[in-house]
Amino acid sequence: MLRLFLLLAGGGAGTVLRYWLSTMTYRASGGIFPTGTLAVNLGGSLAVGCLWALFEKGALTPNARLFLLTGLLGGFTTFSTFTLENFSLLRDGELKLAAANVLVSNVAGIFLVFAGFKGVNLILRR
Repeated sequence: MLRLFLLLAGGGAGTVLRYWLSTMTYRASGGIFPTGTLAVNLGGSLAVGCLWALFEKGALTPNARLFLLTGLLGGFTTFSTFTLENFSLLRDGELKLAAANVLVSNVAGIFLVFAGFKGVNLILRR
């Protein structure tokens, strides 16, 4: 039950933090380029790197890891998990797998957003 609470509390806090930072950054930039999302993704990537280093050094308990990495950063941005996974692949010498993950995730992700958008529009036009 504690683990679920840690996930819920961290995820909720991360979601609120993402909304606040993204909105403030987007407004401050004039709203042309998606600076809010960029700020969240880059900030989350920095945070996950720092927290992972602390966890590997034994400075974070498993519950703190669950709350901070899975909950808070999971609610803040899943991009941080994506970058951590690619970092791990690169650190393990898996350059081709890391490149494939980046390429497939981005190209297929953009394609699937387009496909979903067009598919729903086709269905709703009937």
